[in-house]
Amino acid sequence: MKNNNNKAGKLPTLVILDRDGVINEDSDQYIKSSAEWLPIQGSLRGIKKLKQLKIPVAIATNQSGIARGFFSYAALHDMHQKLFSLLKTDADAIRYIAVCPHGPCDDCDCRKPKTGMLLEISQKLLIELSKSVYFVGDSLKDIQAANQAGCTPVLVKTGKGEKTYQQNPVICQKLLVFDNLQQFVESLL
Repeated sequence: MKNNNNKAGKLPTLVILDRDGVINEDSDQYIKSSAEWLPIQGSLRGIKKLKQLKIPVAIATNQSGIARGFFSYAALHDMHQKLFSLLKTDADAIRYIAVCPHGPCDDCDCRKPKTGMLLEISQKLLIELSKSVYFVGDSLKDIQAANQAGCTPVLVKTGKGEKTYQQNPVICQKLLVFDNLQQFVESLL
């Protein structure tokens, strides 16, 4: 971590996570199956720790691979079932998963950096986004969505995060920046 914003502060009422690059390894060729879905070291421990702290977790994930025909909704479901299976008895830490299946040209309201998925999570979980909600991501789109929705943006350097950090130094100076999800969660303690 290279900036001074290394402590998240008070416990959040909700933590929203981007998926690819935050929870699991990312790929420019898309994660297309449960076999390709591999957790980032420490990410599952971080989610389990959030449950221990009684902080609900949600996921907001752009999955344009569906619109592009790279994988199906069934394959996406299998990936999420793998996540739940790996979390074992802590799978209930994840209260909701919002998915945008659209492509970049579809002009939907849910694809980040738009806020549709974050608003959907807020409505489903009955938690106001402006009430100490953190959104942890690895891309500029995640940061923009968090800011537009009134969440506290957090950048992790896994996935595309290091590249995002290097390409947006002015924006990232004002953010909470961590090496990975587990380090962010530990900062809450």
